[in-house]
Amino acid sequence: MSNELNKKHVFVCGLQRSGTSVLARNIGRLEDCTGFKNTGVLQDEGQYLQDVYPVDVEFGGTGRYGFHPRAHLTEISHMLTPENVARLRASWHSHWDEGKAIRLEKTPSNLIMTRFLQAAFPNAYFIVIRRHPVPVSLATQKWSLSSLHSLLEHWLRCHELFDEDKKHLKHVYELTYEDYIAEPGRYHREIATFIGTRPPEREMERLTSAHNKKYLDRWSELLERSPFRSYYRHVAGKYEPRFAKYGYSLISSSIASREQLASSTKRSAIGALYQFGADAAALVSRLHGRRMDYLSKRLRSRLPDSLKNKIKHALKKNSLRWVARLLLPRWFADVQTKVSVLSRFRASSKP
Repeated sequence: MSNELNKKHVFVCGLQRSGTSVLARNIGRLEDCTGFKNTGVLQDEGQYLQDVYPVDVEFGGTGRYGFHPRAHLTEISHMLTPENVARLRASWHSHWDEGKAIRLEKTPSNLIMTRFLQAAFPNAYFIVIRRHPVPVSLATQKWSLSSLHSLLEHWLRCHELFDEDKKHLKHVYELTYEDYIAEPGRYHREIATFIGTRPPEREMERLTSAHNKKYLDRWSELLERSPFRSYYRHVAGKYEPRFAKYGYSLISSSIASREQLASSTKRSAIGALYQFGADAAALVSRLHGRRMDYLSKRLRSRLPDSLKNKIKHALKKNSLRWVARLLLPRWFADVQTKVSVLSRFRASSKP
């Protein structure tokens, strides 16, 4: 038991698409560190390897779980019984290298349950990464099928909860995705010092600013040329002051002046109508996705595997992607996610 008390537990926290996965993989390469690999669960996230607390999908999933009051866990949670803590530790310890002293776990929703994790693992260290809300929201919109303003509100909700929770934490290290991709070596050294180890001699996973640029360029296009640019400009003007305290801006340098955007937010009735329309469209998309998913599951259960494989292969073709998106929205989003992850992995592995 005394040897176990010397172990450190490092939790990587940050919203989906904030860089938690690549950060966790690189921390796992530090000396004397062990993380989850080849567990068979999505992104090797610890939430899927335990049954003590609910996974984020039970609270609405990506872009929505932070709004649910039960998703925010602290040291007063009724789930923090000695039996549950022992079960949680056993669930994760079986996936770590017992010969290493620093155990790593990564789950995005850790961001709003740091106090709970500290109570379960007293020797806990938290590494929190924050990314510009525009790339985070645009990247997760296809999964959550939520309106953009709702995703921005979710970003703020989760980070504001963390801002309050971190006052109760003993060991916290914060960084931004933007700073990390600009100077990865510096942050690997600082994180190694923070958790009491050293960077390895071997090369870490490479990073690129291309992903951020892609989403920020798209955001500029939405503000400038989208048929719904009035909605996007309303959102930019409304949320600009709240994101400013985190060092982020929603206003593109090429669009209308801050005064023009600010004036658009004064028309609250019109702004509320914009948001209502965006929320209604998102709801219709979610309902359609659930209905088509239900119907396609029933149909697939009656088809032979050979025919199902042929249909799946055909729907992956570029010319038929619109059919897949319409008829099998959830499956299509899952395929797109896997392709994106594989592409990023291949790009990072190139010499």
